[in-house]
Amino acid sequence: MDTAGKVIKCKAAVIWEKSAPFSIEEIEVATPKAHEVRIKIIATGICRSDDHAVEGKLSNVKFPIILGHEAVGIVESNGENVKHIKPGDRVIPLFVPQCGQCMCCKDSRSNICIAAKLKKSVGVMSDGTTRFTCRGKQIYHFVNTSTFTEYTVVEEMAVTKIDSGASLDNTCLIGCGFSTGYGSALNTAKVHPGSTCAIFGLGGIGLAVIMGCKIAGAGRIIGVDVNPDKFNIAKELGATECINPKDYDKPVAQVILEQTGGGVDYAFECVGHIETMLAALNSSHFAYGTTVIVGVSAPESTITFDPMILLSGRTLKGSVFGGWKSKDSVPQLVSDSMAKKFDLEKLVTHRLPLDKINEGFDLLHSGKSIRTILLV
Repeated sequence: MDTAGKVIKCKAAVIWEKSAPFSIEEIEVATPKAHEVRIKIIATGICRSDDHAVEGKLSNVKFPIILGHEAVGIVESNGENVKHIKPGDRVIPLFVPQCGQCMCCKDSRSNICIAAKLKKSVGVMSDGTTRFTCRGKQIYHFVNTSTFTEYTVVEEMAVTKIDSGASLDNTCLIGCGFSTGYGSALNTAKVHPGSTCAIFGLGGIGLAVIMGCKIAGAGRIIGVDVNPDKFNIAKELGATECINPKDYDKPVAQVILEQTGGGVDYAFECVGHIETMLAALNSSHFAYGTTVIVGVSAPESTITFDPMILLSGRTLKGSVFGGWKSKDSVPQLVSDSMAKKFDLEKLVTHRLPLDKINEGFDLLHSGKSIRTILLV
């Protein structure tokens, strides 16, 4: 492309300080350095984790910053020594990179890359600098991606090529929300046919968990949310019933224990609140229930419970990006989407241009959206 080797001036949504609204700015995006790729973002989803970052609830955030981590785009140019990506490729940036060489990347039990965690400080690339500037100031990166911008720069280990025929729209959901929920059911919990599941939180991730539970053959899928407006879509995607904790004068875990005859086989917490984590744990069967924490909690949050609750056989697990090894799995998930094995469009409620990003976050806060896609 004729922009290769040049600084690109483009539009981006910048957060200048904690809890501030997004500001649409003209930024400069530097050329990619060795092992880096510059991407033209086409579509990017608004995820609850982005909102946590705005509110200062994540420890890996420095302001001013360009957020966003769920996107699809086209490679504009490469730095030196990029081996597997070329300009023109359709790609998905990866907030969970995969170097392929570290201990965890080589072990089938983990999808967390040690190299990615050790190589860089918060908000910068591996060389300790950023690729974004605005008004003469450096703008920090977010979880290897920063997709609320027309162009971004990522390391090669934090991007993967997808099918050239893949949609440059709702495919962005595979970059986070869909894959996180879907994989937590299939990979982390390993839901088995005929089982009973409870999903706490029916946002985009919780609904994707329901899709995963249904694909796995669960016999009973219980959606739990204080917003009954989510119940119809939850049932459309596979929930057999839904519970609103506000409808009962007893703890929702007790309600589930009573309605399931002792607890569910699998419980998923997709909210990020300590209270719902405990409710999910307590709603699982005492002898063999598995609880998976998917929601991101605030920094320094702690969870306290009697260890005896685990001694009888319960299991408590966590799941990041659904347990998928990103570079290996994302292309296959895209292919599965193209083959109609699941319908990403059912998770999309709104589409907005990038300059209406604050409206998109208002929809998130009001509970009126499942996933809003920003068309960049």
